[in-house]
Amino acid sequence: MEYSQFRSLIVGSLEKNGLNDLSEQQYELFYAFGEYLLKVNQITNLTAIRNMPDVITKHFVDSLLVSEYIPQTARVLDLGCGAGFPSVPLAIARPDLTVVGLDSTAKKIAFVNEVAKQLGLSHLTAVAGRAEDPQMIELLGKFDAVTSRAVAALQILSELCLPYVRRGGLFLPLKAAKAEEELRDARHGIAFLGGSEPILHSCTLKTDISAEPRCIIEILKLQDTPKGYPRSYAAIFKKPLS
Repeated sequence: MEYSQFRSLIVGSLEKNGLNDLSEQQYELFYAFGEYLLKVNQITNLTAIRNMPDVITKHFVDSLLVSEYIPQTARVLDLGCGAGFPSVPLAIARPDLTVVGLDSTAKKIAFVNEVAKQLGLSHLTAVAGRAEDPQMIELLGKFDAVTSRAVAALQILSELCLPYVRRGGLFLPLKAAKAEEELRDARHGIAFLGGSEPILHSCTLKTDISAEPRCIIEILKLQDTPKGYPRSYAAIFKKPLS
């Protein structure tokens, strides 16, 4: 796809979804990222989305829906970042942020780090690992905001993410249609882990042919998480906090 067509599509999608306009340099960075993503995806399976229009709406714009809830100059953890969503779009659109992507799939982490290098995103780094790994303990309670997109049900995701949020920071999971249903099962665990009563921000991801429900859940970290959390994934999955 030529840059002029790409630019027209992303500008239209951002406007349609009520998101802020970007600078020319940022549009160029998104274009370079999209082109590189689709190129590498032909060889290494990074995403099921394989055309630029869908990359724009279902990856770039969808990722940026959380941006307005992240404070200025925040240190952000994207847990389960995959091929860089929402971490790379956030790093491009919000150069004030320091963004760390975490994922257990080494090839995806290598891809994100290569993207950061190619695009000059010095404020973006990616780490291979799992949230429950013992070597991650030094990062617990160190982030102003933790976000996660399409990783796990909220009852499980809360235990993986909330321990990494500092007191006074935010847990901002990106969810789709079942957010309220997931929240019913997760409320007690969220409170136990130090989180506030969740606030649901409902929105819609709009394209030319569809409107898909989305929800940003906003949880303030009120208290430090008790020691010993997150537990192993097997323990979390077998007996989620409830």
